[in-house]
Amino acid sequence: MPKKILVLNGSPKKNGNTAKLSCWFAAGARSKGAGVEVINAAFLKYKSSGCTSCRTCQKIKEYECVINDGAKAVLKKMAKADVIVFATPLYFYGPSAQLKVIIDRMFSLYKWDNTTDTFESPLKGKAMALLLSAYEDIGLDNVKRSFKIIADYSEMKFFSLLVPNARESGDIVKLKGIRGKAFAFGKKIASL
Repeated sequence: MPKKILVLNGSPKKNGNTAKLSCWFAAGARSKGAGVEVINAAFLKYKSSGCTSCRTCQKIKEYECVINDGAKAVLKKMAKADVIVFATPLYFYGPSAQLKVIIDRMFSLYKWDNTTDTFESPLKGKAMALLLSAYEDIGLDNVKRSFKIIADYSEMKFFSLLVPNARESGDIVKLKGIRGKAFAFGKKIASL
């Protein structure tokens, strides 16, 4: 059965390095028959700039955020995808704020039992991939580590493609071999 892959592009630039990386990855995954949907997190309509800690999601049966906006729809898609890909530029040694909104709202995809210190989540057993580009080569490992922690906690397999020295927006096309690496990475993830 073909993989359902959800790519969350966290860049506010429609034709920047992250957009190109996401496009090349998606082409590779599609070449292996995967269904790929790319969502630009920066252009969703939000009612909240992150999780409001209302904890209402913990009181309902569904794995969803109760705030009815663009993030809610994305979270529902995350629960149904086989692979979730976070694509982000390195912004001040972290993921973009646009992507962080979705990450914080992922709280609704977990149901904790505090008496047994356990949780259930539709993310368990899925795969998470990170596409990360940066102007230089400083800080990429820190961002990778934070996503790996989320994947490990969620009992998800984790994969990453880090692209240092991508420089200015759109310059990634000048990096020799990166297009091929991103395409191959997409093929690999679709073949899991």
